[in-house]
Amino acid sequence: MSTSEPNTAFAQLFRETGWTLRQCAQAVNRVGTERGTPKQYRAPSVHQWLSGSVPREDARPLILEALARKLLRPVTPLEVRFPLSASRSGTDVAPLSTVDGLVDLGRMDMDPSRRSVLSVALFSVALSVPDWPDLVGRMEAAQRGSRTRVGRSDVHTVTAMTEQLSSMDDQFGGRTARPLAASFLVNTVAPFLRTDGPEDVRKAMMSAASDLCYLTGYMAVDEGLHGLAQRYYLKALELAGASEDHLTFCTTLRGMSVQAVDQGQGPVAMRLADAAAAASPQAGPRMRAFLTGQQAHAAARTGDRRSALRYLRHAEVAMDKAESGGRVFGSYDSASLNYHTSQVRFEVGDLHGAVAAMQESDRLRYAVYRRTRVKERAILAERQLAVGHLEAACRTWGLALDDYPLVNSGRIDKRVTDMFTLIGPHVGNREARALYERARETVRPELIPA
Repeated sequence: MSTSEPNTAFAQLFRETGWTLRQCAQAVNRVGTERGTPKQYRAPSVHQWLSGSVPREDARPLILEALARKLLRPVTPLEVRFPLSASRSGTDVAPLSTVDGLVDLGRMDMDPSRRSVLSVALFSVALSVPDWPDLVGRMEAAQRGSRTRVGRSDVHTVTAMTEQLSSMDDQFGGRTARPLAASFLVNTVAPFLRTDGPEDVRKAMMSAASDLCYLTGYMAVDEGLHGLAQRYYLKALELAGASEDHLTFCTTLRGMSVQAVDQGQGPVAMRLADAAAAASPQAGPRMRAFLTGQQAHAAARTGDRRSALRYLRHAEVAMDKAESGGRVFGSYDSASLNYHTSQVRFEVGDLHGAVAAMQESDRLRYAVYRRTRVKERAILAERQLAVGHLEAACRTWGLALDDYPLVNSGRIDKRVTDMFTLIGPHVGNREARALYERARETVRPELIPA
């Protein structure tokens, strides 16, 4: 479809990017590949869009996201004179109340027929993240549900279930636990949020629901469903703000930063990590370590070595203070800090330091964190190989394979696929060959390269 005149709105944004026609096409193609729908646009396609030709419907969100990533701000269909998608799916939906939006999101997540829609939802660098003052007290008035009053026992039910789901996630991975979380959100938590009760109990319920939304988003990240994860994270922020729950608000922002840095979006990760730290001005030493450790990783990803090392020192000082009274199970600890140390060292080019810190992280980690153990052992093996320690890397990958069959995680599947690629050139080595053959017998067939 074509308009009668050039698309001047698109042309203005195109000039702002500083791209050539070819660079614009490549940026759109990269987003398409990330989404799982590779494209092969070239300069002539971009020229046609600028001339007034309307891109295909499936290309429009890719173009908007590519522009947003370059300009570091949201870009809407209206701004570039693109028509709205006929399906109006994803973020192109009419505004919903917090609870209705949560139910809509959870039901879509529960429906196997919608999985293909969820899997292509884009990670957005230009996501509009609300500020704390904008959210406090903004929760809609309660709608009566099937119960007459919500009580403390109901809050305890949600909290206890969240703890159980978190434990399942730690041991078995996000793919196993997340469908249960979505069902619980829709069938149990949403009715609680619609039920009247004392103000303090209502706030406690919103806080508990916020924590569960954050966990569900985190599990979606583990499955590789990044657009879905962002939607859960936004619901967590809304509920945390409405219940005046600073802890979950900051934790969610930090989780969004972790997601961004793992997606290679350093500036976005830095902005979110800074927002998390700014929203928690009275944090104790463990929380400060939790927040500044992520700031260090994000800064390192942006190439800001000086800030990264400064944040890392602050995190180390805070952790020393926090652990002077003994380690606390289930929270940010020395194993977590050593993971961040390894990530910073890797980003600044200190590969040997990265290996040593990841080894220390593995030594200190509690055994119940099986999914994290497998993922980070795979990372450790990759870095051991990078410094030339082939046989050590093979042994570390072997340890990861010990637990792999028990974990259902998209992130770990990606690491296993990478392992085949990395170890393939070394199969002439006896240990590398043994690892390769063992992996072929252990992992799912679709992860094994042809």
